[in-house]
Amino acid sequence: MSLSDAPNDPAMLLALRFVIVSVCSRHRFKIWEATAHVLTSRPTARSTLTASASGMVGLSWVSLLVSTSFLVGCGHASKRLPIATPASHAEADERPFTIEPPVDLDVEHPSNAVVRVVSDVTCTGTLIAEDLVLTAHHCVAERDASGQVLNQDKPPEKFMVELGGDDLPWGEVRVRAVVSPDCGYVSGNGDIAILVLSRKLVGVPTMVPRLEAPPISSEPIVPIGFGRCALSKSAIHRVERLGGRIAQIQDGKFIAVASVCPGDSGGPVVSPGRSDVVGVVSASVMDGDDGTAGPSVFVRLDVWPELFSAAREISEGASPNELPPFRSCTR
Repeated sequence: MSLSDAPNDPAMLLALRFVIVSVCSRHRFKIWEATAHVLTSRPTARSTLTASASGMVGLSWVSLLVSTSFLVGCGHASKRLPIATPASHAEADERPFTIEPPVDLDVEHPSNAVVRVVSDVTCTGTLIAEDLVLTAHHCVAERDASGQVLNQDKPPEKFMVELGGDDLPWGEVRVRAVVSPDCGYVSGNGDIAILVLSRKLVGVPTMVPRLEAPPISSEPIVPIGFGRCALSKSAIHRVERLGGRIAQIQDGKFIAVASVCPGDSGGPVVSPGRSDVVGVVSASVMDGDDGTAGPSVFVRLDVWPELFSAAREISEGASPNELPPFRSCTR
């Protein structure tokens, strides 16, 4: 059976009717009526065409189908705009197509500078630049099979920094370098580290570390972290802890009574009414209740200017071997 004979076959006509109805259900009656009239008409001498290359003679029924479809409007794209959200019919047709996020991420909120640092342990950190995260040294220290801390840092590819303060993060970024001193692998003096991120977090807020002046005696402080105590009822999310006043200032650290939970390590210590970071959460006396305040140890930042300078140089592409010594713990 040739193409020119196809329209006279009853089975083919039935298939054509199915195709026509499927292609344009809105105008199926008009299309079928027009197409059936053309297909059942006998070709005349005036209507026959000769194909020079293929050698086929006669008017193709496929061409008739396509041309008839365009006559009744099926060849035109729909002018209706897609509907992104439930709405009444009239309102949806008149407004442009827009997609809105399901929740307000509130990326620019200042507290989003506090992030979660995840590896084989989970800690807290602070964005102090678009690609620098301040945290605790014991959070980045390598551990043996039994969990004992070793005097060496994990490779940067073992870390992930999570963004957002709710139960689930809204973003993640990897780490490409770890900058830390030669001490503080467990806690106390030298328990500070800076992570250089794999990319800049443009638009995410940052906090300023207090490098030009030491903490002030009796200054009120508030720790912030992603920790969770054993008796906590909520899931893991960013929390401003119960703070107190600085009771004692030592060479590389200061002590205050505050509430701290596991996972708060590396988090910022801020002073109400100020926008800078006073110190880093290092260790605390904890009893499993996040409402209990106990003696806590925080790392000073002002005694580590070389470390912060080295982190900035490394983030800009410098090799650690090209920089002046910055890992010394002599203060």
